[in-house]
Amino acid sequence: MLTAINPKLPMRDKEVTREFYLNKLGFKEIGDYDGYLMVRKDKIEIHFFEFKELDPKENYGQVYIRTDNIEDFCQILLDNKTSIHPNGPLETKPGGQKEFSVLDPDTNLLTFGPSI
Repeated sequence: MLTAINPKLPMRDKEVTREFYLNKLGFKEIGDYDGYLMVRKDKIEIHFFEFKELDPKENYGQVYIRTDNIEDFCQILLDNKTSIHPNGPLETKPGGQKEFSVLDPDTNLLTFGPSI
């Protein structure tokens, strides 16, 4: 019955969010409404709602995104000069899962790991 999940994350500035996801992460815009933005890359779709009063230091938005080639995807982001989270470099974690993380402009944490 269930076919997909599309997380909704807060954003303070739609233009800043759009620029980051399109130019740094390679997403494409699929919707732009008053206070709302939707982006997609491959089968991953993320929605953003405007929250101008968001304090990035108090934002705990997180998404775990599966990828089928984590090394290549991480290198693409590095080539795009995307900052990898200082505590989340590409490495094998204690549970055996290889992953890395990125913070977006509103400190939403995006963690990327291989499909299981």
